[in-house]
Amino acid sequence: MSNNGDYYEILGVSRDAAEDKIKKAYRKLALKYHPDRNPGDKEAEERFKEAAEAYEVLRDGEKRRIYDLYGHDGLRGTGFTGFGGFEDIFSAFGDIFGDFFGFGGRSSRRTRARKGNDLRYNLELTLEEAYKGKEEEIVFNKWESCDICGGTGVTPGSEPVTCPNCRGEGEITRSHGFFQIRTTCSTCNGTGQVIADPCRKCKGKGKIEVEKKVLVKIPLGVDTGIQLRIKGEGEVGENGGPPGDLFVVIYVKEHEFFVRDGDDLKCQVTISFLQAALGSEISIPVLDDNKERSITIPEGAQPGEIIRVKGWGMPSLGRGRGVGDLFVQVIVKIPIKLGRRQRELLMEFSELEEKKIGAKNKKFWDKIKGM
Repeated sequence: MSNNGDYYEILGVSRDAAEDKIKKAYRKLALKYHPDRNPGDKEAEERFKEAAEAYEVLRDGEKRRIYDLYGHDGLRGTGFTGFGGFEDIFSAFGDIFGDFFGFGGRSSRRTRARKGNDLRYNLELTLEEAYKGKEEEIVFNKWESCDICGGTGVTPGSEPVTCPNCRGEGEITRSHGFFQIRTTCSTCNGTGQVIADPCRKCKGKGKIEVEKKVLVKIPLGVDTGIQLRIKGEGEVGENGGPPGDLFVVIYVKEHEFFVRDGDDLKCQVTISFLQAALGSEISIPVLDDNKERSITIPEGAQPGEIIRVKGWGMPSLGRGRGVGDLFVQVIVKIPIKLGRRQRELLMEFSELEEKKIGAKNKKFWDKIKGM
């Protein structure tokens, strides 16, 4: 993945550009720097790849949001690595190139390689797992090339035959007066060939459904909605095209004690009114291996007061450094029933407070009289 330029600047669009403007800008650059139009021009090749990478990010709502917040470093946390080469680009954006590079004719439609379908896997994590990161083995079903026929769909040793309906053209032409209408052949689906002796294992499909196990490395600091891209773990491509990708979508479960707000954490602690008045040290849980840490309640803490503890929040995804903060809201509990001795002490405390207030008021009025 390139780190050399801003994606918006590469495409020449504003940061609030709509999807259609982004697509239009990419089409213009792809046409200008296409390798067929600039043979042997290394600079044009790099511009072509940069534009494709920028478009891949900005056309995807979630990737664009992460890029706007965290830049290139944030995209590394999602597993996005850019394109491996021209084949990946043509496979990913074949609909765009087909509009202005002549793809889609009868012969090219039959033989054109197509990238396989992308897959989505929803992965649920606890807040502790999101805090520390982890490696998780996931299991899912996908379509892969048949190991018996190698994806051809025919019995080994035999070959596909020319479609008898379209005679290998892949299209049927019908005349209506002066007009001719071409439609895709329904017998061969536009390939120009049919399978007379289908493979017994895949029954002519050329692919089989298999159970797949993949080890996913989850970076620390992930949050709900983050997508981790695992290249090549999607479904098998067609006509020799590359496989699709697997997107692992993260969902972080609610925590019983902490509430997450970006990289910050929030919580509430209940203390007695004596702890609030005198100050105290209390222990609260932390996300690191179920340990506890002590925080200081300052003397005279008020109900609802928020205490900020720096560096006790969530790690910042993709930045390689930085941790959010913890915000602790103090809830002061007032006793419902008091013992006789407790009541006596509180009455004594109340009398002392009244004397203190009275003394302050007397000094205040003395100052007024003096003025």
